[in-house]
Parts: sequence; structure tokens; C-alpha cells
Amino acid sequence: MIRLSPLTKKKITRFKSIRRSYWSAIILLFLLFSSCFAELLINNRALIVKYQGEYYFPTYGDMIPGKTFGMDYEYETNYRKLKLTFKEKNSGNWVLMPPVPYNAYENDFIEGEYPPYEPSLASGHFLGTDTAGRDIVARLFYGFRIAIWFSMILLVINYAVGVSIGALMGFWGGWFDLISQRIIEIWSNIPFLYIVMILSSIVVPKFWMLIVLMAIFGWMGMTWYLRTSTYKEKAREYVMASRALGASPLRIIFKHILPNSISVIITFIPFSIAAGITSLTSLDYLGFGLPPPTPSWGELLSQGTENMESQWILISVVTAMVTILALVTFIGEGIREAFDPKRHTVYR
Repeated sequence: MIRLSPLTKKKITRFKSIRRSYWSAIILLFLLFSSCFAELLINNRALIVKYQGEYYFPTYGDMIPGKTFGMDYEYETNYRKLKLTFKEKNSGNWVLMPPVPYNAYENDFIEGEYPPYEPSLASGHFLGTDTAGRDIVARLFYGFRIAIWFSMILLVINYAVGVSIGALMGFWGGWFDLISQRIIEIWSNIPFLYIVMILSSIVVPKFWMLIVLMAIFGWMGMTWYLRTSTYKEKAREYVMASRALGASPLRIIFKHILPNSISVIITFIPFSIAAGITSLTSLDYLGFGLPPPTPSWGELLSQGTENMESQWILISVVTAMVTILALVTFIGEGIREAFDPKRHTVYR
């Protein structure tokens, strides 16, 4: 069982007292949890099928051909049509579909009409479709899952590298600090977008490829903050006491200095997540991000700006982006207030 120190409890209580930030965190955590089980909410596969007294669970299972349920084809069952068929026959068989019965890759065309289609409760396209006939709710939700996990993985890599190098620069100082500063200054002047454009013209960018590319250029921001914080902390009495007791430099840095610099690290986490989401969205919008037909907010934003008569596309994606970024910003404000180093100082 995790035991929290009285000071940590005080910080958490302070964060909870900031209602806007606290409820923003609750909503964002709910969305994160829901995105992990998006297939149960938005999917063209049924949740449960009851057929001739047997139960089937297609959502996370293998492909089930239509002949299994008495249809006349061998390919995967169309569960929306199967539901209507069972309802018409009224034979005791039934199908339970997710609230949104479409997936993010499915093209749903209406005979005699060209997509995009307007929002419709009757068809189940609650926010309409994009120019390829794909459901916008599905594209938005699955796009959110990709963007948020992309930014969180990128955050872990950037912070692991940036915090470690920044702490070492501040602790050792001297020539190591000077040379590291020059390397970072040179590296930070390399045009990241041009590198992505060149690589995108050679190979199709994948999820992990983009993470690696952005991590190579994204770790430097946190380095400066940890360098400054470590410079300040290493002059404290507890660091001198640790040295006198024979503690190694790495132990002093990671066991003593970093816990006292945690306020700096935590404060920037929400804003780094927001930056990761906007970076991926921007690359997708410009056509240098994830390859189609990957669900993407940037790709939807591009469709919306190119098809201004289909206002529901642009309104949907802009509303989703503003909502998520506002939640992250409110959380960041609350964390910055609750973990303000001017209010709390830890010595070990």
C-alpha cells in the first residue's frame, strides 16, 4: 500500500480545492479510461449476439462469418443488418450493438448520394460522416485515443532524457555543463519540420517512427529547468550531508535532488501533453503525420477546411480539440498552484 507523506497529502488537498482543475482531471481520466475500451462504445461489431440459444461476443473475438447466424455469405457478419433481420423474424434471437454502431475505418455510403453526410439520429451518424463516408464520432474518439497515448509516451521519453541530462548538467557543472549547453543549442536549431518532410518523402511515417523523431528533438525543453533546479538544490545542506556520508553522485541526484525538484517536473506535465497532441494534429493536418486511413484530428481538420459547406466536420473537430486542450490547461493551472515550490519545500 502506498503511503503518502503529510506534505504530499496537503498538495493533493490543495489541488482538490481548485474545483475547475479537479473536475477537469476527473473528466480527462474518464475519457482516458473510456478510450482504452473504445471498442465497447464505438464499433461495427456487436457486443453480444444471441442465436439459437447460444451467446457470441464478437467485439474482441475472431471474425465470425455470416453463415454462422444463418446469413448467405462467408465474410464477416454485418451486425447492423443482422440486428434488423432478427427483429423482423422475431424468433427470439437478438443483437446488442455499441451506442455508435460504426468503426473508424468503415465506409458507409448511401445509394444515390455522395459523402459527406449530415448528422442523423436515424442512421446512427450523430455527428455526420467525413468525405469518405466514415463516422465522425468514431474518427474523433479513436483519433483522441491515438493522440493522447502518443503524447503520453512522448512525454515519458522526453522527461526521462531531459530530466536526467538536466540534472547531470546542474550537478556536475564545469566543462560537462558547458559542452552540453553548446550541443543542445546547436541541436535545437535544426529545423524539425524539414526533417519530417524529408523522411516522409522517403518512407511512410508510422506511430513509433514519429515518436522517435519527436523525442529526438523534444527532450531539450525540460533540460534547462532541471539544470537550474539542480544548481540550486546541490548547495543545500542535505546534499552536503549526503556527500559527507559517502553517497554517490547518481544517488544524490536521483534519491535526494530530484524529489525536491518534483514540483518543477509535475507542473509542466499537462502542458507537455497538450503540446504533444497539438504537434501530432499539426503534422497530420499538413500531411506529414500518421498515414491514412488512421483516425486523426489533423486529417479531419484538413477535411473541414477543404469542405467548408460541410460545417459539421470542422465544428466537431474544433470543439473536440478545444475541449481536450482546455481540460489539460485547467489541470495544469491547478497542479502549478498546488505544487508551487514557493509554498512547499522538501529537505532530506
